[in-house]
Amino acid sequence: MLPALLVPPAQAAASGGGDGTVVRTDKGLVRGSTVQGVDKFLGIPFAAPPVGDRRLAPPAPAPRWSGVRQATRFSPPCPQLPSGNGPRSEAEDCLYVNVFRPAGARSAHRRLPVLFYIYGGGLQNGGAQQYDGAKIAADNDVVVVTANYRLNVFGLLTLPGLSGNYALLDQQAALRWTRTNVAAFGGDPGAVTVGGESAGGMSVCAHLAAPGSAGLFKRAIIQSGSCPSEPREQAESQGTAFARSVGCADPATALACLRAKPVAELLDASTRIQTSLVHGGDPLPTAPADAVSTGHFARVPVVIGANHDEGRTFALGFLGYTPEQYEAWVRSVYGDKASEVLKRYPVSAYTGPYAPAYAIAAIMTDAGLVAGIGGCPALSLAQQIARHTRTYQYQFDDRKFPGLTPGKPEGYEWGAPHAGELPYLFPSFDNGTPITPYFTAAQRRLADDMSHYWGSFTRGGTPNSPLHRLAYWPDLRAKAVLSLRPGGQSTRISFGEYRAEHNCDFWDGLSAPGASARATGLMTARGIGTPS
Repeated sequence: MLPALLVPPAQAAASGGGDGTVVRTDKGLVRGSTVQGVDKFLGIPFAAPPVGDRRLAPPAPAPRWSGVRQATRFSPPCPQLPSGNGPRSEAEDCLYVNVFRPAGARSAHRRLPVLFYIYGGGLQNGGAQQYDGAKIAADNDVVVVTANYRLNVFGLLTLPGLSGNYALLDQQAALRWTRTNVAAFGGDPGAVTVGGESAGGMSVCAHLAAPGSAGLFKRAIIQSGSCPSEPREQAESQGTAFARSVGCADPATALACLRAKPVAELLDASTRIQTSLVHGGDPLPTAPADAVSTGHFARVPVVIGANHDEGRTFALGFLGYTPEQYEAWVRSVYGDKASEVLKRYPVSAYTGPYAPAYAIAAIMTDAGLVAGIGGCPALSLAQQIARHTRTYQYQFDDRKFPGLTPGKPEGYEWGAPHAGELPYLFPSFDNGTPITPYFTAAQRRLADDMSHYWGSFTRGGTPNSPLHRLAYWPDLRAKAVLSLRPGGQSTRISFGEYRAEHNCDFWDGLSAPGASARATGLMTARGIGTPS
């Protein structure tokens, strides 16, 4: 009996192989499906399954197959604990790409620009199955590619003598797959834009700095991202401690021991370590933040931006806080600077039962307390990038967003939160409850506007296009940010307006070393999830 995903070539021809949804990749034939004018090719392997001796190792080439592989279902996400991004997964065989193109693009004998999109989840969770690229592909006549990559200890555990950064190496392998294969789907391998949100945006910054990513993309989009990494020595120390905690203490046999462990055991233990991208050696010889600040990065056009109320997502774990607990939180994070912060962000400035959480969220946003995401650090990063390449910055400003879980928590005002812009670009994105059915007509217009901005940038390196009714988006030489608003009301705001909204003069003058680390520690202790 044939494997369920394979069909012999003769049978493929007899059952419609000439319908345009059968494509020859470098490893074999795949058959997709056509849905509402978009061809979808789902679950195509771009690397060998990272199991056995391939666990905690760079990605290896995918094996070839005979016949026609059915590419009509998303692959499972990589191993991860349950989160808003989905249920628990123990599927190590997870390195697959998905391709979305306007129907008939290949038969039209043209090469379409490509958006390669990297999902978020704090490098701990998430998956490409959340990101159906059909809307962007259909709206803009482009090809969209998404891919899974390894997460948490499976994607980032670092030990002495091991490269670590398997998450980034997986992304590079998927980008190389795109360069090799996207022409067969009607895409232009020389016109790839790499984009991503949150951890995906952090990954994009890393690709700007990584020598191995050079030449794999022509433009970049960083949504609610930053450029964090940790030194290799620190990561190796943490990795060694983790290995010891799961019974793999002998350095000589630690790797073999970890590879022999059940997936579930390592996954359950992953809460004991904070994994992140690592600099110092291959594939990140330099910290991405240092590469950006010194101009030693790929100088491609960049779109970068953040959401007005990023912290409303991160503060969900503080909904039950009282004003007294809010004050204690500020003092635990800011120490001898706490009185200044409390004066600038009094809980009395917010209303309702969630007022303390709103105050915490405002601090998290404006100070970029969670991994440098949002607020003042977002503007600073954009300005650093703009010193060396053409850069466009936005602020997602739909402050009536229905919520990542609409209606829950009851009465909670989400504002324009972290990950709030994603369903406008990818209608499939949700945290267990569909979001787009709650959109108003004005929000649906914003979704169309954003799709066209992202698509125009993918097509030509500028988000502006005469084909659509869009507000003009200047680059940062105009010292302005585009405020993305519902109902066709997007407008420019000056640096001064942006800085005033986020109290940047205050944060620029406040020196509170270690505040971000202390806040992260408190969030972790309370079991608050990683950014999406």
